[in-house]
Amino acid sequence: MVQMPRPIILDCDPGHDDALAILLAAASPEIDLLAITTVGGNQTVEKCTLNARRICTVAGITGVPIAAGAAGPLLGSLHIGGYVHGESGLDGPAFADPTVPQVDESAVDLMRRVITEHPEPVTIVAIGPLTNVALLLRVEPRIADRIQEIVIMGGSTDRGNDTPYAEFNIRVDPEAADIVFRSGLKVTMCGLNVTHQALATPEVLARFRALGTKLGDLCVELLTFFGSSYFKTWGFESPPLHDPVAVARVIDPSIVVCLPQPVAVETAGRYTRGATVVDLHHLSGDPDNAMVATELDAERFWDLMIGAVASYG
Repeated sequence: MVQMPRPIILDCDPGHDDALAILLAAASPEIDLLAITTVGGNQTVEKCTLNARRICTVAGITGVPIAAGAAGPLLGSLHIGGYVHGESGLDGPAFADPTVPQVDESAVDLMRRVITEHPEPVTIVAIGPLTNVALLLRVEPRIADRIQEIVIMGGSTDRGNDTPYAEFNIRVDPEAADIVFRSGLKVTMCGLNVTHQALATPEVLARFRALGTKLGDLCVELLTFFGSSYFKTWGFESPPLHDPVAVARVIDPSIVVCLPQPVAVETAGRYTRGATVVDLHHLSGDPDNAMVATELDAERFWDLMIGAVASYG
């Protein structure tokens, strides 16, 4: 029996790793990429939207609407990840002006329309702060029945990367993350504990370079800049490629092992705001509300990622 491609909306804040997640999602025959929506996070929402258009232009991804979403979190002001992604949010390569347009609809309106009109339930793959997703659930709570799953890159079963306990995407908007995790929808969390297993080593960069394509070389440039930021900030010899792990989970769930766990988001802690509290041993007695990624088949992940880039020619 032939399996139909899974319809998804990719909600992102490009971002170097978001850029490769876009390439992976658009190339995969297992995915029907219905829309790309952007949110303020790694840079301002204006820059993130421009970066999504840049990547789609370079890769020749057309026919996928791109809409700008929330400029900042539900509460407070936007905390930007420029210390990792640079002033443009996609520092490193030089980009020409994009030709792929941005639609006039807001991200939430586009998400609502696409999900409502599609004949099958839609999966939201959210690889930035969860503001757009939370707003969608707030403005149109009835749409929950049309969402198959929310797969996020965010959080951690261990420590954080933006504060000692908070991962960046969750820390930017903990209130939005809290809404998503308490929504009652099927949520899958791909956190730092698993994305740190997706290291872009020199061998991986050599495989991208060996493709001998413009896009393969672009990936090397992106990962080289990203790697220098990671080394400077966290001392990683090779940078972890976070966001495509969530996309890989949708394409082939066997690549990312997940376990059902209770997950809560800390919104008030003086030192822990934005932390994902994953009850690994079920000590709280709370019900499981998420599938939590624990293990990555890194070899198959990189085969998938490099194969996707190679498919663009």
